[in-house]
Amino acid sequence: MKGRVIKSTGSWYIVQTDAGIINARLRGKFKQDDLKLTNPIAVGDYVEVKKEEDQPTSVITDILPRENYIIRKSTRKAHFSHILASNIDQAYLIITLKNPRTSLGFIDRFLVSTESFRIPAMILVNKMDVGYKEKDMEYLQDIKDIYPPLGYPVLEISALHAADLQQQFMPLLKGKTTLLSGHSGVGKSTFLNKIIPEAGQFTQEISKFSSKGVHTTTFAEMFPIENGGYLIDTPGIKEFGILDIGEFELSHYFVEMRKYLGQCRYNNCQHINEPGCVVLQKLEEGYIHPYRYDSYVKILFEEDDRR
Repeated sequence: MKGRVIKSTGSWYIVQTDAGIINARLRGKFKQDDLKLTNPIAVGDYVEVKKEEDQPTSVITDILPRENYIIRKSTRKAHFSHILASNIDQAYLIITLKNPRTSLGFIDRFLVSTESFRIPAMILVNKMDVGYKEKDMEYLQDIKDIYPPLGYPVLEISALHAADLQQQFMPLLKGKTTLLSGHSGVGKSTFLNKIIPEAGQFTQEISKFSSKGVHTTTFAEMFPIENGGYLIDTPGIKEFGILDIGEFELSHYFVEMRKYLGQCRYNNCQHINEPGCVVLQKLEEGYIHPYRYDSYVKILFEEDDRR
């Protein structure tokens, strides 16, 4: 029987099947394309399950190939990675201008991860009902200047205004699997409960079903959307350490650099200080934003330091 993982508790998985929701465990170990993972199965995975004899539970016998996934470096185990979710149609990053302030570096690391699988991404600036100082609004203007021209829409929202969210976002979510991510404290839970009021009830039902009492900030969870689709709520993230990316590969995931790749004098150009670098030329001409280039350099050398 096939199903889709809608919640992981680390040892048990809640799987949605045509026959309903079942509780399943993993049998044995699965090889994950040479990836060292803290979680062999992720929310969003399609799996094969088989009922255990004389037991109310099932076992997962196979993980079907993933179309894509969002992955980051594990914060708990060195040289390991953690898949936030898989088989995603689009990703929304919720950010805030203060308390906490989401850095441009965090945004860019998230976008590098989505770009690596060509997952469309959108930036939601939450808590716009808060009174902001001039420096906060200048920061918002920087965000609006940088990302929409690159193909990443920036929308200003207040998760407290349920009617606006219902009108703005429900049509965008219909029929799609959408990942919701961001720092702790940016209002993801409020956002989720406003657009899917039954999410809290659904969580309680799943927790009761699994009888694990899992802390809600630890594991991702996928919620069904009325009229089709799913919304995946991920734990609040302090840092977004991207998976090891080759030194000549990183620039492919900065969309403004991608169009110039292959035009540099040297085939192995890292776009740092090489003569005849078209990326550096376009940076000087203003076609590449200096904040984005700074993010590129920081990620590049961060990766170099870890090798």
